[in-house]
Amino acid sequence: MPPKDFRVLQRRRRRPWGVLALAMLSGIAMMRNGVDVALGPPQPAAAARPVARPVAPQDAATEGLEPLPFAPASRIKIPAIQVAAPIMDVGLDPDGWVAAPPPQDANLAGWYQNGISPGQRGTAVVVGHVDNAQGPAVFYGLGSLEKGQHIEVERYDGRIAVFEIYGLEVYSKDNFPGVQVYADTGMPELRVITCGGGYTRARGYDGNVVVYARMVGSR
Repeated sequence: MPPKDFRVLQRRRRRPWGVLALAMLSGIAMMRNGVDVALGPPQPAAAARPVARPVAPQDAATEGLEPLPFAPASRIKIPAIQVAAPIMDVGLDPDGWVAAPPPQDANLAGWYQNGISPGQRGTAVVVGHVDNAQGPAVFYGLGSLEKGQHIEVERYDGRIAVFEIYGLEVYSKDNFPGVQVYADTGMPELRVITCGGGYTRARGYDGNVVVYARMVGSR
């Protein structure tokens, strides 16, 4: 089962997402549950260099782009790694922690329903397991993504928010830069997060892979 690294106290439920993100610290950290998979999941090239916050380019792709109104997320597609997965709302469990998607369903992602909706102004967050007891899970290939590739998030209002990747990082769970990852840039952005970094049976994964993307269109 995932460790309880999804810490958000119940009393913070109604506070702004930026404050909530600070409380999450290592945030969407999920432990590997299952069998060894050869060399493990792909890791971003960023793992081999000093980490700096990616900065979204300012160009015609976002000029005049209007944020979408709030609507829950229903499905995520990442063509480059053949992801097409339903999204469930994740909230807080009885202990006041943010719940993870059920690990037994390998093709399932989670969107924190008390946060920003994908396409709204601000930073929406989608999480998913890298693997489970049976092998690779929904975001196993996340670390192989590249800048310029697209992520589509379907919403329950029938709209689809299209995001373009501009950064890919891996962070230690012990020093996860929550302010940097979840910051509101003033534009509709998306973070897709799974486990990554080194792995041991004793501790599981020691880091998180974080994909930074900005909305470049909708339909």
